Amino acid sequence: MATEKPVTLTEEQLEILEYNFSKVNKHPDGTTLSLIAAETGLSEEQTLKWFKQRLAEWRKSEGLPSESGSVRD
Repeated sequence: MATEKPVTLTEEQLEILEYNFSKVNKHPDGTTLSLIAAETGLSEEQTLKWFKQRLAEWRKSEGLPSESGSVRD
């Protein structure tokens, strides 16, 4: 089983990811995720992982549990 190496994101990739997280959607659907991945040059898996980690950070900063329940953000 191959272990995925941590990815070091460029400033441009981070800007694209942060913009989409903050201004577009914290929960991107499959199509949006594909477009963001293509724009950043990351795989869809890497993009999804980034969104999940970023959402957990955001929820923590808002004083919410790191995993969402029935209420959507």
